[in-house]
Amino acid sequence: MKFVADTMLGSLARWLRVMGYDVLYQSRYGPDDLERLVGEGRILLTRHRDLAASYGDALLLSGDRAGDQLSELGKLQTLAPDPARWFTRCLLCNVPLKNPSLEDVRENVPEYVLHQNASDIRFCPSCGRFFWPGTHRENMIGQLNAWGFGYEDSR
Repeated sequence: MKFVADTMLGSLARWLRVMGYDVLYQSRYGPDDLERLVGEGRILLTRHRDLAASYGDALLLSGDRAGDQLSELGKLQTLAPDPARWFTRCLLCNVPLKNPSLEDVRENVPEYVLHQNASDIRFCPSCGRFFWPGTHRENMIGQLNAWGFGYEDSR
């Protein structure tokens, strides 16, 4: 399932990426961008009633906060959150994360991270950012649990 989020849903896009969903998001879209992206099979997520009416498969969300929007989205569209896919996409670029070489890890992450998480370090081939389990991830899992997703980290 692939989505495109309108300009008012940046936080939702990020949380969907945390959950492994392919979500395109920009703070501005050109005149034909949304039509092209929807034409490519993406589902439009929007808070704009008129925009939703323009696209047959668009999902109109009314919640102001990401947690409320995720709940709404779950009711409007069958989401099948798969914990094995969580934390597999770049939160900024939406690109699937890759396994870096040991040399790249040594050059780009703190040494203590390498020793604690060597097998769990991923990087984004688009923006070059590195990701690893730590307190930020723990906080995201806690937030997802608070929203009722019940994900437990297997580590």
